[in-house]
Amino acid sequence: MPPDTAHTRNPGHRTPNPHPLTGVIVATALPYTEAPTAPAALRPDLDRYAEHCRWLVDNGCDGVGPNGSLGEYSSLTDAERRAVARTAVEAVGRDAAVVVGAHGPGAHQARHWAELAAEDGADGVLVLPPTMYRAGTAEVVHHFTEVAKAGLPVMAYNNPIDTRVDLTPEMLREIAAIDNVVAIKEFSGDIRRILHIQEQAPRLAVVAGADDLVLEALLMGATGWFAGFPNVFPAECVRLYDLARAGKLTEARALYEPLVAAFRWDSRTEFVQAVKRGMDLVGRYGGPSRPPRGPLTGEPLARLDADLRQAIASLERFEAGPLPSEAGPLPNSSGPVPNPSESMPGAAGPTSRTPGPTPTEAD
Repeated sequence: MPPDTAHTRNPGHRTPNPHPLTGVIVATALPYTEAPTAPAALRPDLDRYAEHCRWLVDNGCDGVGPNGSLGEYSSLTDAERRAVARTAVEAVGRDAAVVVGAHGPGAHQARHWAELAAEDGADGVLVLPPTMYRAGTAEVVHHFTEVAKAGLPVMAYNNPIDTRVDLTPEMLREIAAIDNVVAIKEFSGDIRRILHIQEQAPRLAVVAGADDLVLEALLMGATGWFAGFPNVFPAECVRLYDLARAGKLTEARALYEPLVAAFRWDSRTEFVQAVKRGMDLVGRYGGPSRPPRGPLTGEPLARLDADLRQAIASLERFEAGPLPSEAGPLPNSSGPVPNPSESMPGAAGPTSRTPGPTPTEAD
């Protein structure tokens, strides 16, 4: 879909984003179902995945991002990976953007996935630099040049923690000159990068990549959030984004600060298991992951659950009355963790009560 028409997708209750790859785009988690003949005896549950994508859009999210790290793309067969992308496109229709992960070790592989995404009706692609090689500037520029030839808007993804390739503001100045490269998902953890990127590559939309720095990034000028925890709290994350973009800092902080302990898991090694655990706790279905990711147990699981329950309890209080900033001082997120009630606003059913880890790969 051409970038000048992608923004017409919108569920109708929020102002459409003028840029096709901004707003709240969810790096979607992928549910599995047991299947003895499937890899690792787990098969992607495409019906459940379609329902999840639709639920995110119906809760106000501007887009979904299949086949990211949170979607476990590297654990999928090629056929599964394409089926997941097609499912997302079909599920959201014209109501939201679909930004497909087109990551690959080499430029030819990433371009292949971008071309398939274009064939399947995606609105854009999210692309890491070469994933298994510490590429230099010329090689990185070549990588994105090839991907851009697929014709879709490209969001470059800076995740130096995992790729060992840092898309510095100076390198982005060169990448921004490539036709169709329109945005950068910034996951370096250095909030100073936002202004530096805007100085060096003003044509690129800067998209927050780390959930636990999202408010800071938005206040410094980021125009999007490619996010993990909206899989768990979509409507509340959209509210946070809207408050921040509107400059309502007091209200945004009151909503954000009690969530940060949970959001930090988005930047840790176990981020996939953490987001899926959060989905389970709010009555959605997260479920297991394929290898190499195993289930969390013991003390890491207990810590995760404590952080998630704090977030759930804070959001339940917000639903019950005005934001804390409207009623008194900002919340103290280091205080005791109250027990959540049996359900969560917007959830599909009762919250389970099973017991919650450390740093990452990323969405």
